[in-house]
Amino acid sequence: MNGSATPRYLGMKRSAVEKTGGKSMKKAILATKVGMTQIFNADGVLVPVTVLEAGPCSVTQIKTVENDGYSAVQVAFADKKERVVSKDANGKKEIRNRHGVNKAEMGHFAKAGVSGKRFVREFKFENAGEYNLGDVIKADIFAEGDKIDATAISKGKGFQGAIKRLGQHRGPMAHGSKFHRHQGSNGACSSPSRVFKGKGMPGHMGSVKVTTQNLEVVRVDAENNLLLVKGAVPGAKKCLVTIKETVKAGK
Repeated sequence: MNGSATPRYLGMKRSAVEKTGGKSMKKAILATKVGMTQIFNADGVLVPVTVLEAGPCSVTQIKTVENDGYSAVQVAFADKKERVVSKDANGKKEIRNRHGVNKAEMGHFAKAGVSGKRFVREFKFENAGEYNLGDVIKADIFAEGDKIDATAISKGKGFQGAIKRLGQHRGPMAHGSKFHRHQGSNGACSSPSRVFKGKGMPGHMGSVKVTTQNLEVVRVDAENNLLLVKGAVPGAKKCLVTIKETVKAGK
């Protein structure tokens, strides 16, 4: 492509760019799940809340339409030690922090002037052009009363039966039935002589990406980087939770 040619994506309509790059948002942040507790609101009503340690998140890269074909902000969260490779006097390789941040990742973080991080994600902010490398996004980006969507990997439950996994019914529990918690029929024998795809059966349960929508932010503790969200948030304690403004806010 010569210097005067226009990149293909610059000629797209806005809807096409959104289709390839995703929907933009006003605010979002990365957090880890601390646990659940309960608080009393101003009216004295007991409210169950999930405590999230939200941020601080450092801006490590600015994606632009000119360079990347879409506009977004790359953020990093949670400190992580650097992977250090050295050699002793005999030339034997020694590795410290084997699962730490490697050289390539450290070079990327160094450009933004931040330390090594554990999680890196992109957010397509509406005002992505206003961010600079090294900027910090804190919990106070949200306010009390905001509606959010929380995304995380749900708790893994291993291999489970169809009753627990899919809510299927059991058989009679009397001794004579001899059919209590088994799978049951999988389909007809002679026709079609096969099991249809998608048939509910025992299998792996949990450990999938889950989004709980339209949760309410009850309290924001900017000093300690905490968000208190009404209700349950998917995932186990210490897991990564992505917090975004809700896409289905009630009118």
